[in-house]
Parts: sequence; structure tokens; C-alpha cells
Amino acid sequence: LTGAAVAGWRLRRGDRPRSVLIGLLAVCLAALIALRTGRASDFFLVQLVSNAASALAWIVSIVVRWPLLGVLVGAALGQRGHWRRDPALLRAYARGSWVWAASYLLRLAVFVPLWLGGQVVALVVARVALTWPVVAAALGVSWLVIRRSLPAGHPGLRHPMGVSDQDAAPAAAPEK
Repeated sequence: LTGAAVAGWRLRRGDRPRSVLIGLLAVCLAALIALRTGRASDFFLVQLVSNAASALAWIVSIVVRWPLLGVLVGAALGQRGHWRRDPALLRAYARGSWVWAASYLLRLAVFVPLWLGGQVVALVVARVALTWPVVAAALGVSWLVIRRSLPAGHPGLRHPMGVSDQDAAPAAAPEK
């Protein structure tokens, strides 16, 4: 019931219906797991698995040389995969991606012992403390890591080196 009320509030606030629905489904799944196992702390099992999967995804992306931070920033800047041709940017995005992997590992390091101990109230407090504050910190720290990882004279994120302006520009619409 509380999940439905929060979903309604989020919709009235203007959140996207799809994200509201996904959030509501996650809450329902978590509640179903807790109901099925009989342990209130198992409500947080979905979050534990999600954080483990996220940490793994960030680490694998770095290992295969497609760091997720580069994928996300490159997409936001309309660069597609052009940033990968710039070794300095590739290295900087990999280092910045480690910050995000560490944020998920930090959550796991806190959540797993609390979950194993069945400490529901502590899990709620940890979830609040380690959600938006950790995201904000990861944003700031990853930005600093990227900036400090780029060599002096590098033109920055918007201008990958070794990529011509023609290659970096978004494809133009065909003329009629």
C-alpha cells in the first residue's frame, strides 16, 4: 500500500510513468520475496543482487575496454564510440568507471553484513545514506578522476583526440 502511495505521489510530481512502474514492480518483488521467506531483511535482497550485478557490470566494462562511464558520457555528447579511439580518454573513462564500481562495492560491504544479521532498521538507514549521497559523491569524484587523468593539452571530453571533426559529428539527415 505504501509503495502504491509513493508511486502515485511520484506520478503527480511528474516522474516518468515507466520509471515509476519499474520502481513499483521492484518494491512488489522485494515484498514478495520477504513474504515468501518470512524474513523482513529479505526485502533488501533485490537491492543486494542489483548492487552486485551493477558492480560486476562496471568492472567487466573496464576489463573489456568499454568502460560504462565512457559509454554514458559518449552517448550524452553524441560521440557514439569515437571516444574509444583516444587512448587518453579511454584510460580516463576506465579510471572514472572504477569510482562507480567502488560505489556499488561499498554498498555491498555495508548491506551484506546487515542483511546477514537481519538488521532491518540498519538496512533502511544504510539504504537512505548510501543512495543519493553516494551517487553525488561518485559523480564528483569520477569527474575529478577523469579531469586529472587527461594529459595536459588534451582538448577534453567533447573533442576526442585522433578523431576528425567529420567522424565525431552526428550523422546529418539525408537531403530530399
